[in-house]
Amino acid sequence: MRPVAFIAGFTALMAFDSAQACSLSLILAIDVSSSVNSDEYRLQVGGTARALEDPEVVAAIEDVGGIQIMAFEWSGTYRHFEMVPWTFVKDAADIFAVGAGLRAHERVRSDLPTSMGSALGYASTRFAKAPVQCSRRVIDVSGDGVNNEGFGPTEAYANFPFEGVQVNGLVITGADPDPEPFYRKEVRYGVGSFVEVAFGFENFEGAMKRKLLREIRGAALSMVR
Repeated sequence: MRPVAFIAGFTALMAFDSAQACSLSLILAIDVSSSVNSDEYRLQVGGTARALEDPEVVAAIEDVGGIQIMAFEWSGTYRHFEMVPWTFVKDAADIFAVGAGLRAHERVRSDLPTSMGSALGYASTRFAKAPVQCSRRVIDVSGDGVNNEGFGPTEAYANFPFEGVQVNGLVITGADPDPEPFYRKEVRYGVGSFVEVAFGFENFEGAMKRKLLREIRGAALSMVR
């Protein structure tokens, strides 16, 4: 075999192996709209970090050989700010680094309404920016309210690249109107999608842990072997 042909073949094989090794690209979309006060914001962001760092979640990530993850805050229309860039995490050290990044992020806005469709549209475009193309693509969107500005989830799903994407909701109850029916009817999207419920922000961490385990273990079942 000629050297150039060998190098090209080896490079293609490495790319194939990388794609096979990554079972899940996961986007964490965190609601920071005006309905979320500073204490609730800390419960949501801290709860996300602690859920990721939970030994059971760490073990699940290690079992699938690692996942690719990013996080952003969202609120009003076109108001999205990255909290953690795309990062491949494969062990506790990687995961705790993501947790530290979440905790270090300073909330950009706290005075804007809830534009769910805009957040979902933005999230769908982030997959094209990911360093590795993984077997599954999941958007993990959390919030405590219904869409009250701009276009909604239905319009987002019709106009943005959602083919092969799963959207799961983590709804925080307690607001009026109750956001749970909205998340179940409007937000959940794709084959195998689901909604996890946190009964108030104080229960957010436990709900996030359950949600992450379900998403990561689902990835393991879908990997090409």
